[in-house]
Amino acid sequence: MSALIDGDEISEEAELVWLEDISILDYVRQSLDRLPNRRGRPAYHRDGRMVGYAVLHSRARPSRTSGTFRRRVFWLLPHDRDTAPQGLYATGAPAEAVDPTTLAPRAKGHKTERSEGGPLSNHPGVIPPDGSGPR
Repeated sequence: MSALIDGDEISEEAELVWLEDISILDYVRQSLDRLPNRRGRPAYHRDGRMVGYAVLHSRARPSRTSGTFRRRVFWLLPHDRDTAPQGLYATGAPAEAVDPTTLAPRAKGHKTERSEGGPLSNHPGVIPPDGSGPR
């Protein structure tokens, strides 16, 4: 969960790789996964889809016990707001979710009004169904 990610755990990040356009996503879920390498697209074993991942610096050291690297993976589930806008997360967001526009290498990101399902008027480029929003 985002709240449980410590800054020290992501201090070796070099970049974030996005597999989708995050400007249209209100939130993404993030987790720290144990992976066998510093770079490259990780295998994905959850429901839903992976939307991004972190790449580590070459100086990042693996765990002494497991030989793996802790890397962030960003993902969404089938019932998340991007595919089910009137569903479970029409308002609010999962505990591990953050606004993707607040993410950067070595920055864990945070929730915003946008990620919590704020009014459509706060979503740039989104026009309410009644057409009353800004153009």
